[in-house]
Amino acid sequence: MAESTLIKDIMVTDVASITLPASRDEVLSIFKEKQVSGVPVLKDKKVIGIVSRSNLLSNPEEEQVALLMTRDPRVVSPDENIKVAARILLEAGFRRLPVVVDDGRLVGMITVADIVRSMASLDIDDPIGNYLERKGTGAVWENTPLHVVARHMELANVKAVPVIDSNLDLVGIISDRDIISASVIEDTLEVSDLSAGSDDDEWTWESMRDTLSIYYSVSKIKVPEIPVSEFMVRDIIGASVNMSVSECALRMKRNNVDQVPVMNANGKFIGLLRDRYLLKALLEN
Repeated sequence: MAESTLIKDIMVTDVASITLPASRDEVLSIFKEKQVSGVPVLKDKKVIGIVSRSNLLSNPEEEQVALLMTRDPRVVSPDENIKVAARILLEAGFRRLPVVVDDGRLVGMITVADIVRSMASLDIDDPIGNYLERKGTGAVWENTPLHVVARHMELANVKAVPVIDSNLDLVGIISDRDIISASVIEDTLEVSDLSAGSDDDEWTWESMRDTLSIYYSVSKIKVPEIPVSEFMVRDIIGASVNMSVSECALRMKRNNVDQVPVMNANGKFIGLLRDRYLLKALLEN
């Protein structure tokens, strides 16, 4: 049944995009307004790159989209089936693929979430425990500053992490979407002192050197230094380790979430199931 589901059947056609030249502030505005995690970058109506929340958080001082974006992204045809897209997304580690026609023109976007939502109707009975990966699930304490959590997620290359309290109980989830929503653009004034003297000039005394102070403005994304508990999602949508793949996909679809905490038979948190893990079930069935 997955083979008969084509990309054009489930892709998003009303795609938020940005055209070069463009600034980081424009992208950040789109992310917050449209509640998306990445947009294709166009030039002459053709896709030349993708800029994501990760690009912004990894390069907080860069303002030019041309330098922030991931160039020459993988693309797919609208007439391919969803397994083709799932394989590319899983192997390359992407969350989204631009959908283009033969002339390179953008006609849509397909994401991991789009494919997982379609899996809700495929009757895949495998338990989600078969696809749960403990790697990268490292939790953070609820009083950890948000900017530290952002750095932790960047180093671990994850989009969300569970949040625990002092009793080691799961109390929330924080995602890169929440971090971007909390972030602001901060402008600072930096100074650089340039000396007219040279260290190789033996006749120039340190105290007599002419100095020139150059002041310049630096604009960067600022993640607040406040506890993660103030921005985490507290209304947790969980799942049992024996829940079927399609049932879990349906739960993700209904609640519009990209990950769910998984509990064992005793109700203990054992891992965070990310939607991309379920793509493996699609490829195996």
